Formats: sequence, structure tokens, C-alpha cells
Amino acid sequence: MKLALRVQPGASRSVLLARLASGEWKVAVSAPPVEGRANEAVMELVSELLGVKRRQVTLARGSSSRSKVLEVDGVSEAEAEARLTAALTATGGKGERRRDDGREDAE
Repeated sequence: MKLALRVQPGASRSVLLARLASGEWKVAVSAPPVEGRANEAVMELVSELLGVKRRQVTLARGSSSRSKVLEVDGVSEAEAEARLTAALTATGGKGERRRDDGREDAE
């Protein structure tokens, strides 16, 4: 299954932010875009959100771009959609995220 993402590297924390009109999922990762660290953080975040092992997630396209396509084994497109939607709902969805102190921030 392929998953299209829009990545914001160097954020204060790693989190799923929104579903964009383009169909991409917007994620933020705390890792900087240096030496593949942000790519690794994105794959780690997606594996956690989808409940799969890290080795089941690979970067198919976009190693040096903010737009990325990941290949995820062991989960169907419908399952991935449901899990990501549930995770987005749990974080407040659409541009809102919980801060460490429990208050909400706007993106």
C-alpha cells in the first residue's frame, strides 16, 4: 500500500497534523532534514500510527522533498485510512495539536 505525505521537519514534536485537500497526510517530525534523519523519523511515526513494524515501512519516493510516498506492507489502504483518521481525531485534527502542557496550539 502506498501512502502520500507532506512533511514538516524540525517541528517541536512528531505528530500527525491533517488530511490535506490533495489527499496527502500532513505530518510534522522533530528531526531536522539532515542526513536522512527526517525521513527516518517519518517512517518511524507512520509505523507507530499504523501499528506495523518499522521494517514494514519504506521510502518509495521523495527522499529530498517535503512530499513523500511511503510503501507500507501488512496493512490495506482501507485499514491505513481508518487508523490515520482515528489518530488524527485523537490529536484534535485539522491543524490543532496538543502541547505538552495539555493546551491546544493552532498550526
